[in-house]
Amino acid sequence: MDLKKKTIEYRKIDVKNLEIRSSDKGDMIVEGYATTFNNPYVLWRDGDYTVMEQVDPDAFNGADMKDVIMQYDHEGRVFARIRNKTLEVVPDGHGLFVRAFLGGTELGRQLYEEIKGGYTDRMSFGFTVSADERKEEKDADGKITVTRTIKQIGKLYDVSAVSIPANDATEISARSFADGVIREAMEEAHAIEVRRQNIQKIKILIDLED
Repeated sequence: MDLKKKTIEYRKIDVKNLEIRSSDKGDMIVEGYATTFNNPYVLWRDGDYTVMEQVDPDAFNGADMKDVIMQYDHEGRVFARIRNKTLEVVPDGHGLFVRAFLGGTELGRQLYEEIKGGYTDRMSFGFTVSADERKEEKDADGKITVTRTIKQIGKLYDVSAVSIPANDATEISARSFADGVIREAMEEAHAIEVRRQNIQKIKILIDLED
């Protein structure tokens, strides 16, 4: 299965991590993590089938992060960006650390006040995947869990302040991934059956020759 399609994926982390930082200059600065490393989260669950996901600590090594922007819910106005030095996005030992100056626009100042008041307290990021790995496990009850580990981010498009942790884009990406895993498993099972039938035919021919 090809999991290297350059589809932009979005993840909202269910962790309240956006905080304000005051300074003597009165700068409106917010800090937080757009994602954390080696911290599996449920991407999608349907009955006995669950897809988990985690981000490898080295996933951002070599990623295109030249001009990441900060938005709200991945849409609308740009509140900060790397190019004009109002945004810092740095992977550290914990995750993808974000530091943004929101005092440059009126809407940015409004967003700062929303974060300060606790109305908006989570983060998300938009990205493409260049490489990933998956591990499938089945328990005694037949329930299947697939853990996807994102090994390499191709491009980081944006980080966003978000109000709620779940969104349709995440579910769509997860369903696409899960459907692909199921399809691959079915194709593999079919290939095994074809090989079995071919081996049986060969055995029959050998028996006939004898």
